[in-house]
Amino acid sequence: MKYKIFILIFILGSCTVNSTRFENRTTFSSKGFAYIYNEEDYQKKTINGKLDNSQLQIAHKDLKINTLIKIINPTTKDSLTIKNTRKINYPDFYKILITSKVAEKLNLQNDLPLVEIIEIKKNKSFVAEKAKIFNEEKKISSNAPVTSVKISNISKNKSLKNKHRKEKLFILIGTFYSKETADFLKKRITIEIPNYDSKKLKIEKKSNKEINLISGPYTTINFMKNDYSKLKNLGFEDLNITTND
Repeated sequence: MKYKIFILIFILGSCTVNSTRFENRTTFSSKGFAYIYNEEDYQKKTINGKLDNSQLQIAHKDLKINTLIKIINPTTKDSLTIKNTRKINYPDFYKILITSKVAEKLNLQNDLPLVEIIEIKKNKSFVAEKAKIFNEEKKISSNAPVTSVKISNISKNKSLKNKHRKEKLFILIGTFYSKETADFLKKRITIEIPNYDSKKLKIEKKSNKEINLISGPYTTINFMKNDYSKLKNLGFEDLNITTND
C-alpha cells in the first residue's frame, strides 16, 4: 500500500499541470462521452433521476443546478449553451447526462457521443483566460495530466457533420515531461493489473517535453469501458479520451 502512495506522488510530480479537480478549479471544463437519457435506465436505477427527452435538458452530478454550461460536439463544432437542469448520478465513465433532444441538436452520434463541456461564468477575466487557453490548445493538442480529461479530434471538416465514421479511441493515461516517467508508469500498470493487455499500452513522443502514455486503440465505447474501470480503480480519478486515425 505504501508503494502505491509513492507511485502516485512520483507520477503527479512528473505530470504537466492542467487539473480539473473540483476542489482546485476556478471553472469546470471536461471532455468525454455524454450519457444520452433513456427512461429504461431510470427504471433500472442506472441513473437516479428523470429528464424529459422531448426537451433540451441536461444534468451534471457535480455542478450546481442552473449552472450555465456550454456543450460542444468536437467533430462538427455544433454547440449549445444551456442551464444544468438537475443533479443526477450517472455512471462515472460519462461526463454529463443529456436528453436525446440535446444529442439531436448537437448532431451527436448515438454510439460515439463525444462532447466538450465548459462551465460558463459571467466574468470578463474568465473569458480572457479561456481565450488564452484556447490559443495554447491550438499549439498542443493534448496537454493534460492524469487527473484531467482530454479529447483530441483530428476532424475539422464541416462536411463530416452527418457522416458516421468509425473512430479509433484511446485512453490518455497521462502526459509527462520525461520518457522515463512514462516507462515507469507503464511497468507499474502491468504489475498492478496482471490481466491488463500490455500490448495496448503505448508511449508516444509529442515533443521534447510532452510524452504521452496511451492505451488502445478501441473501436467502441464498450471495449474501452473495461480498461477504463481497471485504470480508475488503480487510482486515476479522471482519464483522458482521445480519437485518432
